[in-house]
Amino acid sequence: MALQHAKPGEIVDLRPLGGKLKQAKTAAIIKSDRFEAVRLIVLAGTEISPHKVPSNIMLHCLEGRVSLGLADSPITLSAGEWVYLAGGETHSLKGIEDSSLLLTILLGT
Repeated sequence: MALQHAKPGEIVDLRPLGGKLKQAKTAAIIKSDRFEAVRLIVLAGTEISPHKVPSNIMLHCLEGRVSLGLADSPITLSAGEWVYLAGGETHSLKGIEDSSLLLTILLGT
């Protein structure tokens, strides 16, 4: 079954999932020729190993806390905080608490 993406003008609810967070799965919200938006679920203790994305990305922590591993040193991203990474920057992600993030990838940047 194909994943349903948001349509132009459609409201997408990004409020914290609270008690439903543990059962939630990462889900694409939209992908166009210019950007992609994903609700990323990272549970406590889960690690996404170091990798690069060729395009610029933005991470907005909707709930929880994650450690974002960067070349210089890791940073902690908490609920309500946002960070921008330049394309090609190696990074990793580790859940400190059960977390939900909005990942936006600016394609072709």
